[in-house]
Amino acid sequence: MDFTHLNAQGRALMVDVTEKAVTHRTALAEVTVRCAPETVAAIRSGGVRKGDVLAVAQVAGIQAAKHTWELIPLCHQLPLSGVDIAFELSERGVHITARVRCTGRTGVEMEALTAASAAALTVYDMCKALQKDMEITGLRLLEKTGGKSGDYHAAGTVPASVREGNENA
Repeated sequence: MDFTHLNAQGRALMVDVTEKAVTHRTALAEVTVRCAPETVAAIRSGGVRKGDVLAVAQVAGIQAAKHTWELIPLCHQLPLSGVDIAFELSERGVHITARVRCTGRTGVEMEALTAASAAALTVYDMCKALQKDMEITGLRLLEKTGGKSGDYHAAGTVPASVREGNENA
């Protein structure tokens, strides 16, 4: 097996993407913060003393996507063209999705995963005074598009092109 991130001395390297085609790339990641119904109610009503949990988590997710290359050692710095963090509240917690877009030579999967993670950690941080036993779970890549390896859709998910009514996308 050839390892793409090792040089001739067996040490880490950042893969050279100079010759890769520039294409439109997207990635969608998800994560859930499991918490008590009382914590969800406080988030929903704005009753968390630190402030608007979802607004702060949204900004944290966007910032994290933009700075992924500084956090993950072998990631490339990418010219992101869009980051969208969405939240769905239920009795069991906060479900977070992070969609990232760019036109570049390498994908944005790590940016989407990092954005979702940072948003979840921010929800935890802002609510920990209310509940210490929250659980962050289910971080995963749901889909990615573009690039040499083609599109990926996690098992059991409906591709965005179909969800949005554009089956020929």
